[in-house]
Amino acid sequence: MKLLDTVALLEDLPTLKLYRGQVGTIVEIYEPDVFEVEFCDLKGRTYALETLPASQLMLLRHELFEKRKSA
Repeated sequence: MKLLDTVALLEDLPTLKLYRGQVGTIVEIYEPDVFEVEFCDLKGRTYALETLPASQLMLLRHELFEKRKSA
């Protein structure tokens, strides 16, 4: 995952009031697998800004993705 990628939560985080399927944008990378993710409403207003591990996120793709074959 990289800066400005769109991601979705893979699990509920009720203490943060975030739930599986909510969509956010990676706005900072702290470590290879730790990201700050901004969650916004449909009007672009931020309602959460959280540091999350890659294990709690799924990368969303908006274009055709072809898996590369190993040589």
